[in-house]
Amino acid sequence: MENFDEYLRQGEPNKAEKAKVWKTAIGLQQVDGLKPSEYLIETAKQNIEGDITIEEVKKRIDSYYQQHPTKTAEDRTEEADKVSARIAEMLSEQTFTFSPAEYLSIHRRLFTGIYKFAGKIRDYNITKKEWVLNGETVLYASADSLKATLEYDFEQEKKFSYKGLSEQEIIEHIAHFISYLWQIHIFGEGNTRTTAIFLIKYLRKLGFKEVNNDLFAENSWYFRNALVRANYEDLSKGIHKTEKFLLRFLSNLLLKETHSLKNREIHVLADTVNDTVKPQNDTVNDTVFSLIKQNNKITANEISERLKMSLSTIRRKIKELRDNGKIERIGSDKTGHWKIIEK
Repeated sequence: MENFDEYLRQGEPNKAEKAKVWKTAIGLQQVDGLKPSEYLIETAKQNIEGDITIEEVKKRIDSYYQQHPTKTAEDRTEEADKVSARIAEMLSEQTFTFSPAEYLSIHRRLFTGIYKFAGKIRDYNITKKEWVLNGETVLYASADSLKATLEYDFEQEKKFSYKGLSEQEIIEHIAHFISYLWQIHIFGEGNTRTTAIFLIKYLRKLGFKEVNNDLFAENSWYFRNALVRANYEDLSKGIHKTEKFLLRFLSNLLLKETHSLKNREIHVLADTVNDTVKPQNDTVNDTVFSLIKQNNKITANEISERLKMSLSTIRRKIKELRDNGKIERIGSDKTGHWKIIEK
């Protein structure tokens, strides 16, 4: 990515903006382990300099691969180059519609001529071995329910109101939505890149104009692994779904926080070397209750960190304990404490 840093240092607004777009476009190829060619890099620089348009970039890339076709199916450089150029084009556009049709359109524009199913909902079930899961797979949505599930998630998000929410609550909700959207895995391939472009454009619509897209340029694999961990659980091994890694990424992205983004920390085996309390034989409710009994001033955030579970799940479990009359909150959320109600 250092190929474009010179433009950022020079400080010319137009060139710097284009350089950021290209860094994001190329960085996102890392989610599938792809690397663009030097030809693409040099052509992108000509676009940044203003010598050629993005449309000319795309034409040159197409012409290049007509003359220099890839020799093996394993060589996906052509895909990396073409998709990078298309992402750069889309991120330069000030257009967006929040709808399933837009989501499908992004995939179609990215992968036309690369995948036969570009922009089409898959009609078969899939599994994918994940490094971060030690070879296991996320359970993706069934092919029979994809369209209905996609439409439902969009409809629920349209109804949701962000009014009155704190920045942290907004980020948590966005994490839920984008995690659910990705888990559907509506396409055979290209889901993460499509989801990333959709997320960037949606954040702009929500008013996040200064999104730090360098995170996608430099940590796109972390973004994918965070989505994987947000949608995987194996209770027999004490592994629970957790959005904490996705929240770290989004907090850095939107609030310019500086959480460490290390892929090895997301790996499921990292949980086994962490000397924290984990729910194994007991139910999650019992474990949360036990932690509150041990420390009546413990917060939901602290419980979330201890149990390696999402904050939304912990809040739901605390609400269940309150509704069941097992605990009562005395005082405010910040300075109060929990009262254990013995029956």
